[in-house]
Amino acid sequence: MSAVKAPPAFAIAFSVAFAVLYLLAVEYNWALFTYHPALEEFGWLVEKTKDGPAMYWYGWLASAAIGATVIAALISWLPNAITERIGPLWSWLIPCLVMVNFAYLLRKFFLH
Repeated sequence: MSAVKAPPAFAIAFSVAFAVLYLLAVEYNWALFTYHPALEEFGWLVEKTKDGPAMYWYGWLASAAIGATVIAALISWLPNAITERIGPLWSWLIPCLVMVNFAYLLRKFFLH
């Protein structure tokens, strides 16, 4: 049995792309769909509240997941000489930086 020398480019690219796209989806409200829990119905893209609060979180996750899948698939088709340069460091460094950014964005909820 032999060890894999190069990290899987798809997994690294997906984790980086998902974190960045999720941050952008939340910041710019790029929801693929909106869920209205009081009415128990979904609506395409961003909709205004109907009866009670609207939930965009599911739509943000879907938008980030689809975008990250497309980006990771495109990167995984690149030649090995290029994808070998993508180290596993990025798969945790960028998501950690995105979490720090979210902590900054949500600071008003924790500090009075």
